[in-house]
Amino acid sequence: MEIISVQYPIGESALARNASPKALAIGHFDGVHRGHQNVISHAMTCARAAGLQGAVMTFHPHPKEVLGRSPHYNASLTPLEDKLERFRRLGVDVVYIVQFDLDFAKVTPAEFVDDVLRPLRVRRAVVGFDFTFGARGAGKPETLWALGEPDIGVEIVEPFMQDGDKVSSTRIREALMNGRPEEAAELLGELYAVRGVVVQGEGRGRTIGFPTANIRQEDGFFVPRQGVYAIMAETEGRRYPGVLNIGVKPTFHDSLPEPVMEAHLFDFDGDLYGKTVTVQFVAFLRTEKKFGGVDELIAQIHADADQARALLTAYNKK
Repeated sequence: MEIISVQYPIGESALARNASPKALAIGHFDGVHRGHQNVISHAMTCARAAGLQGAVMTFHPHPKEVLGRSPHYNASLTPLEDKLERFRRLGVDVVYIVQFDLDFAKVTPAEFVDDVLRPLRVRRAVVGFDFTFGARGAGKPETLWALGEPDIGVEIVEPFMQDGDKVSSTRIREALMNGRPEEAAELLGELYAVRGVVVQGEGRGRTIGFPTANIRQEDGFFVPRQGVYAIMAETEGRRYPGVLNIGVKPTFHDSLPEPVMEAHLFDFDGDLYGKTVTVQFVAFLRTEKKFGGVDELIAQIHADADQARALLTAYNKK
C-alpha cells in the first residue's frame, strides 16, 4: 500500500506520482469502524470492477481539532498509524493523507472537486450518506454528485446499522466513556486498543504480590473511562490475558496530576520496562475506589483477577 501526503494546493510532484485513474473513498474515518469499512470496501469493489486503482483519502489532523469545535478530537480512536494499518487490511492500494489546516478549511466544495479530485484523476468517488466537505461543511453527497459530473461518478453509501442505530465514531466514544468496551468492539469490528511504553512506576504492585506494568500511552489515543478492566495485552508478538486499572490510585494518593494506566498480566514472568504494549479492552469490571487499607485492596485485586480470568477464558473461546 502506497502512502502519499499532500497539502493544498497539490504540487506538480505529487500529481506526477498519481497518474492512475482511481476509485476513491473519502472521509476522516476515525476508528475505521464497520460503517467506514463498508464505505471503503464499496470503493475497492468499484475499483476492481472498473479496472481502477483503489484509494482512500483521509484528513489529518481531525478537522474538529483544527477548528476548535470539540476538545475530544485531539485524541483519536485510531491515531494515524493505526488507521493506515486498517486501510492496508482492507486491501487499499493508495492512501492520500491530506493535511487539514486553516487554509484547507477555506476551500469551497467546487475547489475541492476541481483542484483536488480531478487532478488526482478520480473517476469514482465513494462517500457515506452524511459526508460533508468544503468550507463550513457546505458540501453534501448530493453536492459532490452535481459537481462531479460528467467525469466523476459518485456513490453514496447508506448508513451501517447495528441495534437500530447507525454505527458512528461518536457512538463508539460514548460507549468507551461509559465503560462499555464490549459495545465499542461490536461497532469497531475488533477490540478497542491503546498502545504505550512500559515505564518505571512506584513498584508497589510487586510488594503486594501483583506486579504491574506502568504504561505511558502514546499521544493521540482516546482513553476509556477510569476503572478496572479485563484486558488482552500484546507485546513482542505474544498476547497475555490480564487486568488493568486506569485511575489515580486513591488508596495511596490524595491526588495525581493525571490518571495512570497499570496492567497486571497473568502468568507473565519477565521484564517489560521500555517495551511497547498494546492493550485491548475486553470488559469493564468496576470503578476505581479508595480502600481502607492494603489488605482490603489485595482482597479486591484477587477478586478482580478471578473475574477477569473467567471473562477472558470465555472471550478467547469465541
